[in-house]
Amino acid sequence: MPWRLIIFVIILTIFMVFIGFNLENKCDISFGFAKFVEVPVFITIFASFILGLLCALPLVLHIKRKKSEPSDKEKKFKKDDKGNPPDGNANGA
Repeated sequence: MPWRLIIFVIILTIFMVFIGFNLENKCDISFGFAKFVEVPVFITIFASFILGLLCALPLVLHIKRKKSEPSDKEKKFKKDDKGNPPDGNANGA
């Protein structure tokens, strides 16, 4: 059974119900230099969510890149596919 598709449809349905209930709720947003009047609340919530994701994305990518780089010890003692040390002697002599 395609469980991911079913879960996606359920989440999308919840998302659409949320938007439907909040179409009439409007708010004013002021940035100090500009003011947006009667912006739907769901747009404000989702814009805040997307901005939060964009702020967290560099941190997540930096952590993954940092973990993927081998340390100096790992580079020094890394063996090849056959389990031989990095000195190049395949026969152990």
